[in-house]
Amino acid sequence: MSVFDGFVKPPCAETLGWELLEADEDTGAVRVRMQGRREWCNPGGNIQGGFVAAMLDDTLGPTVLVKTGGEHYCATVNLNVSFLAPARLGEFTGHGRIVRLGKSVAFLAGELVDRDGNTVATATATARVVPTGALAKKG
Repeated sequence: MSVFDGFVKPPCAETLGWELLEADEDTGAVRVRMQGRREWCNPGGNIQGGFVAAMLDDTLGPTVLVKTGGEHYCATVNLNVSFLAPARLGEFTGHGRIVRLGKSVAFLAGELVDRDGNTVATATATARVVPTGALAKKG
């Protein structure tokens, strides 16, 4: 059973094709899979940077939910993305981790890797830690 089992997947995660592959409850580290879609391509045929940033944001955010056993999630305050290589159509794996988790602020980091194992972008984020009471629950 996963901490995610009690919550409805948000529409943004559905749009990204978000799928949890691994979650470490002790550290909050996650590994997720997403699908880069043709509709997200720029004129050069690569995934536009805003969608890459969205995939990274949806990689980092779940770390707090995992680490707190579903008691808290995070709201991104600042997201810094470094684009390292073109993001081509297809499957991506996001690796997210908690750098430091406080009572009200979390510092997060992660990478987005393409199907060939190339890191296409990295990110760090500062996020507000929020109780999950307002999240949509399955029922």
